[in-house]
Amino acid sequence: MAENDNELASSMASKDLSGSLRKATFNDLNDTTKPGASPNEIDLVMDVPVQVTVELGRAKMQIRNLLNLTYGSVIELDILAGEPLEVVVNGCLVAQGEVVIVNDRYGIRLTDIVTPAERLRKINR
Repeated sequence: MAENDNELASSMASKDLSGSLRKATFNDLNDTTKPGASPNEIDLVMDVPVQVTVELGRAKMQIRNLLNLTYGSVIELDILAGEPLEVVVNGCLVAQGEVVIVNDRYGIRLTDIVTPAERLRKINR
């Protein structure tokens, strides 16, 4: 076995490998500018779709009561009138606001934006 290793080493030493070897080059990791990339990195995610949900409130009821609902029935929600509504993006609370009507459509006026630190604190609970 040792003879085979010695023969392999000597045959490799006799071949000129310098033509196929070259020094490795690496990009500077501190360089934030990339060729062809825009300086504003937010452009990379501008077309990513997200699901935005505004929740007016919740109600828990038995199926019997749900089936008895008719036109004009009122469902009591767990949120009080005037309380801020929650704006949820992909399941994460990002803001709170109040209902507005714009051109016969409902909308939400944002009154409070949840900071990233507050979002992390809520996730870690």
